[in-house]
Amino acid sequence: MSHAFSAARRPLLALSALALAASAHAQNKLDTVVTTATRTPQRLAEVLADLTVITRADIERQAAASVADLLRNNGCAEMARNGGAAATTSLFLRGADSRHTLVLVDGVRMDSQSTGGASWQGMPVAQVERIEVLKGPASAIYGSDAVGGVVQIFTRKGGRQISADLGVALGNLGTHKADGGLFGSSGIFDFAVTGAIEESDGFNSTVDYPGSFSYVPDRDGWHKYQGTARIGAQVAPGQRAEFVALRTHTNAQYDGSKSKPLVDDHTVQDTDARRLAWTSQWTPALQTQLSYGQSRDRYETQPSPYLTITQVRNLALTGSYAVAAGQQINFQGERIEDELQNSGLVTAGVGKRHRNAVGAGYLFNQGAFSLQAHARHDADSQFGSVNTGTLLAGYAITPGLRVVGSVGNAFRAPTIYQQGTVYGPDLSKPGVKPLMAEHGHNVEAGLKYTAGAHELSLTAYRNRVGNLITFGAAGSCQSAFGCYQNVSEAKLQGVSLAGATQLAAVNLRATLDLQKPTDASTGLLLARRAKRLGSVNADTVLGDWTMGAGVQASGARFDNAANTRRLGGYALMNLNAQYKLSRDLKLQLNLDNAFDRATTTAYGYASAPRTVLASLRWTPAL
Repeated sequence: MSHAFSAARRPLLALSALALAASAHAQNKLDTVVTTATRTPQRLAEVLADLTVITRADIERQAAASVADLLRNNGCAEMARNGGAAATTSLFLRGADSRHTLVLVDGVRMDSQSTGGASWQGMPVAQVERIEVLKGPASAIYGSDAVGGVVQIFTRKGGRQISADLGVALGNLGTHKADGGLFGSSGIFDFAVTGAIEESDGFNSTVDYPGSFSYVPDRDGWHKYQGTARIGAQVAPGQRAEFVALRTHTNAQYDGSKSKPLVDDHTVQDTDARRLAWTSQWTPALQTQLSYGQSRDRYETQPSPYLTITQVRNLALTGSYAVAAGQQINFQGERIEDELQNSGLVTAGVGKRHRNAVGAGYLFNQGAFSLQAHARHDADSQFGSVNTGTLLAGYAITPGLRVVGSVGNAFRAPTIYQQGTVYGPDLSKPGVKPLMAEHGHNVEAGLKYTAGAHELSLTAYRNRVGNLITFGAAGSCQSAFGCYQNVSEAKLQGVSLAGATQLAAVNLRATLDLQKPTDASTGLLLARRAKRLGSVNADTVLGDWTMGAGVQASGARFDNAANTRRLGGYALMNLNAQYKLSRDLKLQLNLDNAFDRATTTAYGYASAPRTVLASLRWTPAL
């Protein structure tokens, strides 16, 4: 047993005990209003699905390098990354592939029609107000992509009082950051404008492993620029219009080949999102929202000439109608248009498709019993129609203990790249069929316990994902190197525990996942996914100080599908402290990977060493 594996296993055993004994913050979150679980506003206490909320306070205190780090640090997902905070990043929710998690930013779909899935390295973090993480399939509500779950990122909003938020930070590795925002309202209008810049000299992102093709002993830095703008108008009682725009720019160095050590390789990524929405409260029972969203993901490598651009457009009408007390009907209709610009496409470098969808849901809550049913029909212009449905139920055994369960299916549409390049099916060949959508079939059951300030949840799940698209043998396409095919099936099963409690003045939160994401045909673990992972976070207030600590731990994984290339387990400790210098000014210190553990989440690539960050944040009311 390796030292790294032993180091990871000890905290994981501690996580088990803490998660089973845990409860919630002194600040109870059950009255928080969330929208991701049903696509309509709902109290967190009424949610039947497995949902986690990460607040602005969590974001500021942890000062995570990226949204992906934030989700990993809070036990929401596993992460694999090819180097620093701006490098190519994958997230595995309940062991599902990264492309099987739907990502929304203020309701705008984020996706890549080349690789599939959102580009996590381009997600903003400084401007985030909160994040809602829904685990489990949700295609019956959102359509394609939500096989493993949904991550919805909400950027900051304006308040009644005009205020500012300014922050500067300096750290080791040549890191410096600055961000600012102006928030408020005037008359019928409210607004929020934010911006952020981050630059770092970074660290050597590659490791000199045997067989490594890209090791170059240099530092791989990055810079990021991010900005958001939100303008809302309460046009009339019950009538609100809102416009949101977001842009991020990332330029990151990487090592393309050790045979060319003097070449300065870069990935340049620009992510844009815009959304216009009109929300109407027609009667106390009837609410609708009409929205148009558009996202654009541009990814380029330099000097190596590779460029791919994905655009997603989404027109949606959603709403709800309260039939009676404790009974509600949700409805939706939407059109999603995907466009890919990539030189590898056989259709003059541009591919397009669209999906039309209609859906409905029924929410019932009477006494101890709760029921939710969702159904949706998606008609895709390329691969045909898909019907999805989810049924959830809950029963309160006691006022504080509820048993919940659900069954449902989900799908991920093949990407335009998978279908439209020389690696996609050649339909002119006898017996060759178009790629089918990947399908997930999930069943889960759980317990949710609350008692005053205490919470605990336990969820057991099994999700079988069939028609998985992999790059297999040649023969069905025009390429002699290999073809995309529906040939695999994955079995994702496990148990998730989450809880938190207050011991004296200390708030404790813990998660533990015992999972087995495998290839159903071989029984081998899926690449870069562990059987055990978890987190523990604690914070307390001592006078003008707020002190916090967190541990993230993972068992061993394998970098390849054959399970022959082992990645050791790890346990990382992060520390943070805030000191209130005045009413509007505070000093913050963050120490991540405090013991400077050398870890890797992808073979040949290093993870961040010990990092230190000192910040000043000024939040005056104007």
